[in-house]
Amino acid sequence: MLGQGRHTALALVSLLLLSLREATPIEVPQDPKIQQDLKQPPTIVKQSVKDYIVDPRDNIIIECEAKGNPVPTFSWRRNGKFFNIGKDPRVTMRKRSGTLEIGFRSGGRPEDYEGEYQCFATNDFGVALSNKILLRVSKAPLWPKEVLEPVVVTEGSPLVLTCNPPPGLPPPFTFWMSSAMNPISQDKRVSTGLNGDLYFSNVVAQDAHTDYSCNARFLFTHTIQQKNPFTLKVLTKEPYNETSYNATDPYGGRKVSESTPTFLSPSGSESSKIVQRDEQLLLECIAAGLPTPTVKWFKKGGDLPGNKVKFQNFNKTLKIISVSEEDAGEYVCMANSHLGSIRHSIFVQVKAAPYWLDKPTDLVLAPDENGRLVCRANGNPKPNIQWLINGQPIDTSPANPSRQVLGDTILFRSVQMGSSAVYQCNASNQHGYLLSNAFVSVLDMPPRMLGPKNQLIKVIENNRTFLDCPFFGSPLPELRWFKNGQGSGLDGGQYRVYINGTLEIKRARTEDEGTYTCVANSILGSAENQVRLEVKAQTRIVRFPEHQSAIRGSTARFNCKVKSDPSLPVTVTWTKDDKALYLGWRLRKDDESLTIPNVNEGDEGTYTCTVKSEIDQDSASARLTVLEEASLNPSLSSALPPDRPDPPIDLDLSDPAARSVRLTWIPGNDHRSVITEFLVQFEEDRWEPGRWQNLSTYPGDLNSVILQLAPFVNYQFRVIAINSVGQSQPSRPSPRYKTSGAAPDVIPRGLRGWGSKKDNMEITWEPLLDLERNGPNLQYNVWWRRKDVGEEWSNVTTEGSKHIIHNTETYVPYEIKVQARNEFGQGPESNVVIGYSGEDKPTDAPTDFRVSKVDSTKANIHWKSVDPNSVQGEFKEYKLYYWRESSIVPGLMVSKENKTKGIYSTTSEPSGILSDLVPYSKYKMFIVVANRHFEGPPSNTVEFSTKEGVPDAPRFFRINRRSFDTIYLEWDKPLEPNGILTGYQLKYQTVNGSRVGRQQLETFLPNMTDFTLRLPDRSTRFKFLLSALTQVGAGEVFAEESPHFTNEAYIDQVDIATQGWFIGLMCAIALIILILLIVCFIKRSRGGKYPGGCCVTGFAKYLVRDKKDLPLDSVDHKDQDGSFDYHSDEDNKPLQGSQTSLDGNVKESDDSLVDYGEGGDGQFNEDGSFIGQYTVKKDKDETEGNESSEATSPVNAIYSLA
Repeated sequence: MLGQGRHTALALVSLLLLSLREATPIEVPQDPKIQQDLKQPPTIVKQSVKDYIVDPRDNIIIECEAKGNPVPTFSWRRNGKFFNIGKDPRVTMRKRSGTLEIGFRSGGRPEDYEGEYQCFATNDFGVALSNKILLRVSKAPLWPKEVLEPVVVTEGSPLVLTCNPPPGLPPPFTFWMSSAMNPISQDKRVSTGLNGDLYFSNVVAQDAHTDYSCNARFLFTHTIQQKNPFTLKVLTKEPYNETSYNATDPYGGRKVSESTPTFLSPSGSESSKIVQRDEQLLLECIAAGLPTPTVKWFKKGGDLPGNKVKFQNFNKTLKIISVSEEDAGEYVCMANSHLGSIRHSIFVQVKAAPYWLDKPTDLVLAPDENGRLVCRANGNPKPNIQWLINGQPIDTSPANPSRQVLGDTILFRSVQMGSSAVYQCNASNQHGYLLSNAFVSVLDMPPRMLGPKNQLIKVIENNRTFLDCPFFGSPLPELRWFKNGQGSGLDGGQYRVYINGTLEIKRARTEDEGTYTCVANSILGSAENQVRLEVKAQTRIVRFPEHQSAIRGSTARFNCKVKSDPSLPVTVTWTKDDKALYLGWRLRKDDESLTIPNVNEGDEGTYTCTVKSEIDQDSASARLTVLEEASLNPSLSSALPPDRPDPPIDLDLSDPAARSVRLTWIPGNDHRSVITEFLVQFEEDRWEPGRWQNLSTYPGDLNSVILQLAPFVNYQFRVIAINSVGQSQPSRPSPRYKTSGAAPDVIPRGLRGWGSKKDNMEITWEPLLDLERNGPNLQYNVWWRRKDVGEEWSNVTTEGSKHIIHNTETYVPYEIKVQARNEFGQGPESNVVIGYSGEDKPTDAPTDFRVSKVDSTKANIHWKSVDPNSVQGEFKEYKLYYWRESSIVPGLMVSKENKTKGIYSTTSEPSGILSDLVPYSKYKMFIVVANRHFEGPPSNTVEFSTKEGVPDAPRFFRINRRSFDTIYLEWDKPLEPNGILTGYQLKYQTVNGSRVGRQQLETFLPNMTDFTLRLPDRSTRFKFLLSALTQVGAGEVFAEESPHFTNEAYIDQVDIATQGWFIGLMCAIALIILILLIVCFIKRSRGGKYPGGCCVTGFAKYLVRDKKDLPLDSVDHKDQDGSFDYHSDEDNKPLQGSQTSLDGNVKESDDSLVDYGEGGDGQFNEDGSFIGQYTVKKDKDETEGNESSEATSPVNAIYSLA
């Protein structure tokens, strides 16, 4: 019954662990801003060692440092009781630290402060504990005074000189010296034991020539104390002569009785030793006897661990470093000489203080999340696990319904704010203890972006690109990427979003340029950041430098033409033999080449052109070979440039073997460029006759090589020589050489087993390559058997690369292997591979499918898993089918397109989150289980409705300008209102470059989709932010700016006098009039008899011709019909003057111009030019009408005056 109860309890614990769905613990980034705002329990970061030995001459410092937010306060316990530091003037605590300093300048004994200390670091969220620090003061006691009698010993006998150093803390290091401070030489015969005693395997007379003093060195006090010396008196049976002593015959030829080996340490035939895990094991066997015995070591039942074993003290000490449990057992030391041997067994037990298997780590959770702390330790004996909370046993702490202790594990379910604490795990046994602090911090923090804002990333086209978006929040936010602020989240296809927020663009193209926005959302809010991506063309060298040879004194030129993105500045640098090239006065570099005039021997080398932009680079190299000057004899070839080498000749085969043959050839002419390499090619006439393939390359200084060949191939070979210019033509083929056949030596690759139908399994593999066949009639041996049922292997031999097993059970594992064989034998077998027969449709449907915690865009789904055997194949996922049945918004049509989501879970009651739902909608869904090929029957169909959310952006938002002082705004309702629209809100503010004005707000009813805004000024520009409203709040913002209206086709009613074209025309006319006036006055001043007014009158006449509606002066006569008569002298004939009458009754014109001439019909001025005159009718009786001639334009007027 007791055993049955124990099994029931274990089953319940296992079920509880499986049913607890844990959230992934939150990893808090080390960002300074996050750490500054992060409230966390204390953590011990520095403390003194558990076994703390101090020097009594120094002050005592016991370290304890901790971090946390708020900053922790510190307290101490000594020997389990509160240590009141304030009452002891010798004890102080460092500021912002728990470290204690105990000083003794004012007196006091360090021994008074020995004891066990423990530090407590406390803040508002918990208490962290240090280890229990055992403080002890170092001691170096004096050697007790004693009188040592001389030690009398017979020559050849063993001897032990005891040390017995005074017990110190820590124990002293011992060594032996003479009273004259000379070290005692040690060897196979004389050595110091682990206990400090001096052992003589046998004594010689020479040992009495010195005394022996044991010395103890104390590490902390750096002092050495010396024991009174031993004096030896060696009794010899024959007289001793010093001159007869030598190392090979220490007894000087005297007869000394030999003795069989015995052990001086340890005693008896067996002993035991207990050692701690991870410490070093020291085993010692010191033997006596004459001659001196040799010591050897063994381990019963196994070999000595060679990588950890060291032999010391002339093989008398066995040392094993870092002992582990497998080092326990029986160790045997054997001492032997020619007189016999003796053995001693040492039984080693390995005990272990506790050591960590699974150390508890800090746990940061969001509210309502689950988690666990695990504390697993091992030791010998097995340690006891005890949990504490804030330094107190967890059993005595108040009950917490969200916490459950199950042995070495604490489970947390649906943690809440205020339940942060520091938990201590104490693992202890009789050999020691372990103490570890791990805090559980319940944290709620809105999403934050941790990276730089608005970063610009430049990448090369077609390269794999990563856009980083580090973020943090608790609970862990959901991150989505958008491009140019539009569309749904980027994931899939060209894009991949990693869990840390990084967006991968698998192959950046020009159309991928733009602004990428990453948005982190949680129930506490959202945060976003933008990254601008620019895709640039690759920087590359399109005209490479080429290898060339130049005659000394000539000019060499290396090309390096670069093609790069126009927006990326590039730099071109040259190096010579991987070192920076100094151009100096001789070398010239331009954008596309490097020129080396007057080439000399120092210019020879490899030149590299490197072009760099800020994001990529390219390089190309070429070698310059400098040749001697051309000889006076033009027939010498040294004046010629280098060329490709001639092909090798006289190919010969020798030293035939099963899989090799020696090929020898004679190199051809290298044509002034050393041959650097030979390429050997082969052709075979069985599988691919006529096709030459590369076999191997060899250095240019070889002309005889051994070729490694494949069996059962009829080869012939040819050789190609290579120098700096290029390859030679191939040589003539060698004679054929046929290798003998052999069994295959290659294992077929790609072995796998899979089912193409529910009752079969196809075993497939890659066939051997032609040169791997090694012989005729290649076949394959195939073996298979059911896994883990103990049946015999079935096998078949086939020539193909596939074998099908029929009539199998559905999806059962098979062990399979394959082997190649031919007429010469069988090749190696492959490793055993696990394959599976075919899959069938799953038979069971998930049950109890339900939904919980539905909000506007997400829903938690739950179901009970199917029996794994009912999957009838490899479990792939649970596949969720869901569709939007309708919208709760009246009259809104929706698409009922089926959508799917795969969820991988192997727990008994899986769950998941369905996201990206449309708010305020009715959904239906069901779930199936799927293997690799089939889906099972559907579960029950679940209907649910999402809650109202914020609306999408308006369908469009247009800005029109109908006059200079108003703007007309027009929009349409959102495609997805996500709820009942309650209106619209419009935020707007003036913008002027980077300056913005105060934001103003307008709200509208849901049936309003336009708005007219009056402008305060014609040049004012606005930024508008329009969003639709539901009861939940404002939706996605549609942002627009009013355009520059100076480019619009809008004509305003303005005064023509203010127009620039009219002002320019008036200025031009005024300038022409001014020029005419100046010319007229100049002519008058020269001639003296032409009135200056003629110019004005002539020009006025011109204006009158242009504008007939203006009245003429009184000197102009009308025709009889009352019209004006205008005449021009088109034939350039002289006109009659206007004064033919001599009676002097000429009426002057109103402008008071005087007569033009002094008589005559036509007048010419001094330079012979003609002056047109007006003619006036004086009397009705006159039959001759006088014609007047005038300039037809201002330009003609100027010419006539000139």
